[in-house]
Amino acid sequence: MKKINLHFDQEAREKITLIVISVVLTIIAMFLRGSQPLISTIIFLIAYLISAQRVLRKAWKNIKSGNFFSENILMSIATIGALLIGEYPEAIAVMVLYEIGDIIEDMAVDRSKRSISNLLEAKPEFAHLKVNNDWQTVDPSVVKIDDIIMVKPGEKIPLDGLVISGSSSVNTAALTGESVPVTVTDGDQVLGGSVNQEGVIEVKATKVFEDSAVAKILELVQNASDSKAPTEKFISKFANYYTPVVVLAALLLAVIPPLFFGQSWSVWIGRALTFLVISCPCALVISVPLGFFAGIGSASKNGVLIKGSNFLEALNDLDTVVFDKTGTLTEGVFEVTNIDNQSQMSDDDFIALVAAVEQNSNHPIAKSILSYNKADLTEFTLSSVEEVAGHGLKAKVDDRDVTVGNMKAMKALGLEIDEKASSGTLVYVAIDGTYQGVITVSDKIKPDAKKAIQRLQDLGIQNLVMLTGDNKAVADIVAKELGITQVYANLLPEDKVAILEKLKAESHSNKKKIAFTGDGINDTPALTLADIGISMGGLGSDAAVEASDIVIMQDQPSKIPTSIEISRYTRKIIMQNIIFALGVKTLFMILSTFGIASMWQAVFADVGVTFLAVMNTLRIMRKDYKN
Repeated sequence: MKKINLHFDQEAREKITLIVISVVLTIIAMFLRGSQPLISTIIFLIAYLISAQRVLRKAWKNIKSGNFFSENILMSIATIGALLIGEYPEAIAVMVLYEIGDIIEDMAVDRSKRSISNLLEAKPEFAHLKVNNDWQTVDPSVVKIDDIIMVKPGEKIPLDGLVISGSSSVNTAALTGESVPVTVTDGDQVLGGSVNQEGVIEVKATKVFEDSAVAKILELVQNASDSKAPTEKFISKFANYYTPVVVLAALLLAVIPPLFFGQSWSVWIGRALTFLVISCPCALVISVPLGFFAGIGSASKNGVLIKGSNFLEALNDLDTVVFDKTGTLTEGVFEVTNIDNQSQMSDDDFIALVAAVEQNSNHPIAKSILSYNKADLTEFTLSSVEEVAGHGLKAKVDDRDVTVGNMKAMKALGLEIDEKASSGTLVYVAIDGTYQGVITVSDKIKPDAKKAIQRLQDLGIQNLVMLTGDNKAVADIVAKELGITQVYANLLPEDKVAILEKLKAESHSNKKKIAFTGDGINDTPALTLADIGISMGGLGSDAAVEASDIVIMQDQPSKIPTSIEISRYTRKIIMQNIIFALGVKTLFMILSTFGIASMWQAVFADVGVTFLAVMNTLRIMRKDYKN
């Protein structure tokens, strides 16, 4: 399992240090308040400046830029007003609480996501170029169209081209998401960035490196990252309306009674300052980020890493969830899932005979059959083993001629067999020229994938889509079993991005958001383009984990609806806190207007509201969610 840490950066550590210093100075000042009032006042002011300096600087910048109604300005006016009427501890407490809330929010939001450096591991570093009947190792960027390159077993294919000599099995999972390695021979196309698994092949370049599949992935990731805009924070939105209203109300409260009704200026200015202190959104600035943090913590406890409060909030607005197939909805591990044995042998003997032919092959399909077999293969006498490129294997096992391969291998024997639809790869078997059965090797659907789809539908998310590099027959069968109605198959990374852009536009037209779930390097462009990128972190690539906004640490698709449930419950609790805090504050602002609520009563109410809001927020962590 890949480990991703949330940690305090240098700025957060500096904030914590200043908060501790401010609190210590405030305690000292409170002890000295009775005996040394002047010294106490000086210490209070120093403590205030230490805790408030960042907010005051931001408020000044807002004023200079013409933004007169930010939350920083409201905090500054309210706390300076508290200082003017001698309520030093309250002014400091407000700033300290605000800074704590800001630290919590910073921990929850990854403001500068790490670069997708691991994606570069897919980039081929060299190419064996044919020059005057000799081979030279060069940088892939110098290879030209129609140049001949050689690729050895285990090496990455440097760029796109056509095989002109040799045959092999090529792993294209990093690029296309194809679940089964592809057998290639003369005339077949290969993609740059895929891995040659077996034989030596010679390839004629059909594209320069800049136009190859792996280079396109790198470019798509960059473009998708640039196109994603951050979610606007709720507090900033709220402050755009709340701040000017309360500031104007406090100003009118201070001016109108003395100016028009002959009231005492000192009394009404005092009430106006008390009004401002009460209006300070202490309960909101602590409970709102704490609510998101609790939601992120609850998700983490349930095996889901959400990289920021904006992504947690965005889950509320999902109407479309797009899935990659291999490694996301399926295990990404091959196994024998069906044996259609039409011979006179038992299934165990049938599998043993096939395994005897496959025992010297390194192909993943062969390995899955060997793993399934329980018989002792040394009992078989094997001879005349022949690998037919693009078809399969032939061998003489004891006194029988056995052919194991695909439909092409059967047709080469003159056998006409109806090709049936399957969710896996079909391995046909012929003995002594007669068709004897077929073995299905599948990438198994994850145990909780169907439950995940059902729960998403129960949550009202009906627009579920599957994208895959696999062939359409396999994709349709998997989608049907899971209950997914929209399926796009045979896709390259750029195809996925094009489809996702179309789906994203449709969601945005309905003022909704779209999520994409994947696990491989090939999924990184789609992960970064989606409003919410969700990766499988247990088995998924490091690049996918870095590119995503949410990481499912245990590779369970059912964690996606769990995350949505946490998001919705978090929003519910936060809205409760907002309504409660504003209701109490409105009541006490009215009372302070008529001189009924004193400063300390207001402070007590404010602290009480904050405490209750925090206690309510902790319900997010305690709640049990479906899994």
